[in-house]
Amino acid sequence: MAEPRRENSGPVGPPLLDLTIDNITPNTIRINSQSDDQRLTYLLSRLVTHLHDFARETRLSTDEWMAGLEFLIACGKICSEVRNEFILLSDTLGLSLLLDNINHPKPAGATEGSVLGPFHTHDAPLLENGASMTSDPAGEPMLAVCTVRDTAGNPIEGIKIDIWETDSSGHYDVQHSDRNEPSERCVMLSDEEGRFWFKGLKPVSYPIPHDGPVGKLLERLGRHPWRPAHIHFMFEKEGWDKLITALYLKGDPYETSDAVFGVKKSLVIELGKVDKETAEKYGVEEGTWLLKHDFVLTTQKDTEKLRDDLAKEALAKLGLHNLKLVDHLPVPDLD
Repeated sequence: MAEPRRENSGPVGPPLLDLTIDNITPNTIRINSQSDDQRLTYLLSRLVTHLHDFARETRLSTDEWMAGLEFLIACGKICSEVRNEFILLSDTLGLSLLLDNINHPKPAGATEGSVLGPFHTHDAPLLENGASMTSDPAGEPMLAVCTVRDTAGNPIEGIKIDIWETDSSGHYDVQHSDRNEPSERCVMLSDEEGRFWFKGLKPVSYPIPHDGPVGKLLERLGRHPWRPAHIHFMFEKEGWDKLITALYLKGDPYETSDAVFGVKKSLVIELGKVDKETAEKYGVEEGTWLLKHDFVLTTQKDTEKLRDDLAKEALAKLGLHNLKLVDHLPVPDLD
């Protein structure tokens, strides 16, 4: 008698063993290791290993795990086109900054990176040098005069610079329900001397959105939700390593306790005041706040080499000698 036909028959994969606390991890890794994508297989292998070890080490309770799942569900429910609670979670756990440091290491003298944050948009207008990017009459006016150079001091022309900050109330434009157009944000291009300059607002401190699950988590941890006053910059041009960074005002009460770990000493600056000559040159009032800064970029090639060197060094320290780098990412060396 013929066997009954099985619907949706297909590869069943390696057989599972009698599963226990001790062998569930290698079994999960084994059944997840059927893909041709070596990087995906490696990522899932390490994720499962650390996740299972976390559960065993903490003797994680079912109620605690369900609370964690409910937390993630709540993060998903509050997300919208202008608010991403998962980016906020990544930021507040220090993961965003860690990933930037791993993927965009900087040699001495180059401008360090910082967190992107959840409020970058893709609709900022392209403005000419000297234009104003703010429509907020309540803020303290600020003139920014900056340059972009390479590590040898040469100016870089044609760099696309994305710039954004909050208004005087500490809110980004997308946080206002009546937002009709971008404000406190723009895109500029560096000129032949690597210069760009614009009119904005003196940055102010503000709390990250804390009315959702991430805010409740911070409260449970005894943490505040505040970020020190800062202004965001993102630099892009083919052949150059993409730089996402921010400049932070020295003396801000939250300078050393940023809720999303974005502050680095090299990114802390002091504002000056516009003198008479500068006021006439840039068309602003004397005494206006002045931000002056020289940004230094590295080439994509140099960054990739440094990233590979640091990856090999880190893997060796961890005792992971059976790995190789493919497209700058470690995968098991099966050769």
